[in-house]
Parts: sequence; structure tokens; C-alpha cells
Amino acid sequence: MTQKNSSRKGREASSSGGEKPQEQEAAQEVAESAEAQQASAAAETQHDGAPEPESPETVAQEDSARSATKPASLDAAYHEEQSRKLSVSDRVNDPDRIRGLIEEYRKEHGLPTQRSEDRPHAGATDEGTFAGDDRKFDLVVRGERIMTTAGLAAREVGVRDGKIVALEPLGSGLVGERSIDLAEDETLLPGLVDTHVHINEPGRTDWEGFATATRAAAAGGVTTVLDMPLNSIPATVNVPALEYKRLFAQNQSFIDVGFWGGAIPGNKKHLRSLHDDGVFGFKCFLLHSGVDEFPHLEADELEEDLAELKTFDSLMIVHAEDSRAIDRAPQPEGDVYDTFLRSRPRGAENLAIAEVIERARWTGAKAHILHLSSSDALPMIASAKEDGLDLTVETCPHYLTLLSEEIPNGATAFKCCPPVREVGNRELLWEGLIDGTIDFIVSDHSPSTLDLKDLDNGDFGVAWGGVSSLQLGLALIWTEARRRGVELERVVQWMSTKPAQRAGLRSKGKLALGYDADLAIFAPDEGFVVDAGKLHHKNPITPYQNKALSGRVRRTFLRGAEVDFQEPAGRLIRRGEA
Repeated sequence: MTQKNSSRKGREASSSGGEKPQEQEAAQEVAESAEAQQASAAAETQHDGAPEPESPETVAQEDSARSATKPASLDAAYHEEQSRKLSVSDRVNDPDRIRGLIEEYRKEHGLPTQRSEDRPHAGATDEGTFAGDDRKFDLVVRGERIMTTAGLAAREVGVRDGKIVALEPLGSGLVGERSIDLAEDETLLPGLVDTHVHINEPGRTDWEGFATATRAAAAGGVTTVLDMPLNSIPATVNVPALEYKRLFAQNQSFIDVGFWGGAIPGNKKHLRSLHDDGVFGFKCFLLHSGVDEFPHLEADELEEDLAELKTFDSLMIVHAEDSRAIDRAPQPEGDVYDTFLRSRPRGAENLAIAEVIERARWTGAKAHILHLSSSDALPMIASAKEDGLDLTVETCPHYLTLLSEEIPNGATAFKCCPPVREVGNRELLWEGLIDGTIDFIVSDHSPSTLDLKDLDNGDFGVAWGGVSSLQLGLALIWTEARRRGVELERVVQWMSTKPAQRAGLRSKGKLALGYDADLAIFAPDEGFVVDAGKLHHKNPITPYQNKALSGRVRRTFLRGAEVDFQEPAGRLIRRGEA
């Protein structure tokens, strides 16, 4: 999601234009904590050891008809602003500065100075297996409704050392140290996999953090999340920044957490090392991201990075909106939602998605479209897939459950970018899901503090763009899906199996032999009314306040151990190891 506050400020690509002072201060506070000499040296040596890439200014000046994301104006003021933003990024994300922060953190918390390995899997034992009867398991779950890869079936599930090692017909008599018999109204599901979450720690922990986000996820049946590279400070654009983020996550996570890397101007030399250190792919923006420490790529830079990722078979995930279309759209200011909607036209998505498709075609790289909102783009996406491009697409609960026609004036909890659109658009997105054009559903949980939502004034042009819904995704989609006659099995594929497959999480997303025993006990017919104050994410705001939903997660298990919401037992996962 483009996460930004909105003024006009050049509209160079902003979902809402320029940043509020709070955002600038957050980045500057960290950047200025280093000595001025260190920041200066970092700027001068940014590209040491690697060929000097073409500067963003040079790229922007090229008269290339292929680039659909060039700003409308290339005047001196634009270049000055771009230089300022790149300077902020260079200072905040400087590897040497971050190494200093890592050393300080380790000293402050009494940690070894060298990098340590992650903790072992929750539920693992020193012995590895139980001695004696090989029919005895750590955990056995029995029930009439077990969501297997072949659909709902009456089964007994045996778990040992955090893995599913037995899946037998109900009545087989599996014996476990612990046993759970499902109630008649309960269904056992594989834990959900949410590959699009903004946790924001370190740096903006008043917005969200690992403890609160992963509690919310677990309460909603999500057992694995992948954290986005921006809104934390520093951004995850080099290996020291990744290591620094892992320090904060390692003792706070109630579920498994992995990380995306970031692709920004000038960090191509860091992409392979981030890949080797276990990120699941790389996120970029084709317009202003909302925070200056994570600048966007121009289309030619996107192509260059796609070609680089192709060399080691990594995935580029793209926030696809076109700044040129947004530049020419109406201004978003005011409390009328329709005005904001017109400031983020479908054409902005359509142009940028077309750009991603063609650049992926030219390079042969793997690409993924984030948070699809415009149904207009479905035909070209389907065509690209038919052509054999390695392209996937996600959408989010807010685009599948909310309607622009029903958003009250001033209700900035609903603001996100791209925006919630009209009823006809929503229906076409559902059709795209059902026919497979859209591959899966993720939350794009993108929280902020209450004041950044401008609740007092309700100005959509000022409020931060982001929806908080990590805990509610399954209930939201199930409520809407069952009304359409869509089976729970399809929902699980969209929210667990398929996102796990695209991210390369080989032991996640299925209730099957050899997979992690990440499980959710779900009561599909139990109803509840959303109360933001009872949700686990940090700031009590959600557009679903007072919404009646069907389906409640009653218990969540991570590798066979029940999440107790008191003792974090999640693991930090790496590409290729999970």
C-alpha cells in the first residue's frame, strides 16, 4: 500500500502527496542521530565496490516513450526535491550507521556481538522423537471437519516435533500426549499465510510492532507473516538493516515472521546479498512511497532491477500506480470520499500494471502485483498469464468487502491506496478471484497512530492511507464468500496455500504430511460484531468497527504448540528454510 499523508506537494506519485511533519520528523530523528561526518561519508561512498549506476536524475530526464511513470514536470524544483529525498534515504539507510545501531543494541541488551542463529522451532525437542510406541504423538486433533488437501474430511491429525506426521481416518485411535476433539461446529484449518504486513518496527513502533501485530495475526488464525521493508526505520534495503530488524523481532513474535527486501534507487548492489540472507523477494514502488527513506523506482530502474533479480531467480513485488495519471487527477483534499476516490483513478493502476507486465516480459523476471484494486486491469493480467509470464496478483479484504458508495464523509479509517472502489468494481474483483486471474488474498495491514488518520477533521487529503485488519481477514472473506456460495476450501487456498506457494514457503499453507503443524480451529457459523478496542493491533481503529461477521478463530497452533498470547514462540524464517 502507498502509505502516505496527502497534500498536493507536486503529486509526483503520492497517494496523498506530501508528508505530514510527523513523518518527516520520524525519518529525520533517526538520520540525525548519527554524526554529521558519518552521514557525509556514507553519501560519498554509497556505491563503493560496485559500478556506479545511472543516477535517478539521469533516468528521469531520458526521453523514453516506454516509461509511463515519468513525472509530469522535470523542472529544477522537481530535481531538488528528488535529491533531498535520496539524501534522506542515503542517511537513514546507510549500512555503516546501521552497523553502529546493531552494536549499540547488542550491548544494551547483553547480546553476543556476532550474529546468532534464530531460536529452534517451537515444539521441537532435544530428543527429536518420542521413544517407545511410534503411534504416540505430541498432539492429536480429531474431528469430522478437517481441511485436508482433498477437502473437508473426518480425520485424526498426529503431530510430532512440530510437524504433521499422521493423517488418518477418524476412529483410528491415534494416541497423543495431548488430544483435542473438535466440537461439532468447529473446523480445523491450516494456519493462514499473510505475505503483506507492515509491522513498522524499529523506528515507528507507535504505529505497530512485532508483539502487537503477531498477536493480532494469531488471533485471526494467521501463523506466518512476511513483513514489508518500509515504514520501519531504517528500511530493509541492505543486510545490516535486515539484521537490525531481526534483533527487534526475535523475542517478540508470537508466530513465524519472514521479511521482504526493498528495491530503491541505488541499492542494486545490495539485492543479491539480501537474497542470500533469506529475504523472500523485493518490494518497489512506482510512485512516492509516502516515506522519504524508501524512494520509488522509475520504470527503467524497475527494468534494471528485474533483470538483476532474474539472475538469482528472485521475485519483485510492485506497488503499481502511475504518478502521471495521479498528477492529472483532482486534488484529494476534503472530507468527501468521492473526491479522494477521483484523485486515485483506476487508470493510475492500469498504466502501472501494464508497465510491470511489459518490463517483466522483456526481462523474463518473476513479478507480483500488490493490492489490486482496479478491475479494469484484469483482462491484461489474464492475457499476460496466457502468454506465459511468471506473474501473480493479490487483492485484499477491503477491496472485496467494502464499497465506496457506503463510506461516510470524513471516515478516514477507510482510506487506503489504491482506494476502495465502487460496487461494480468489487463484483468484478470477485469474478477475477473465482476464475483465477487474481491468485490470492492478503491483508496489507498498514496501521498508523490515530492522529495520523486526522480523525478530528476527517480530511482524506491529510489522513494516512492504510487499513488495519490483520486479525479480521478470515472472517471478512468468509462472510462475503459464503454469501456468494464460495466454499471454505477456496478461501483457505486464497489465504493460505497460494500465498505460501508464491513466497516459496514449502512447509506452510497446507494441512498435509510433512508440513508444519500450523493450525487454526475455526467456527465458521459463530457470529460476532467487530470492536476495535478488543483487537490486538496497537492502535484501536479499523473501518470494520461495528460490522457483523461470521466465523471466529477459537484457537491457533504454531508447530503444534498453542499460541497463548503471553510467551512469544514464533521463529524468524528465511527463504529456502521454511
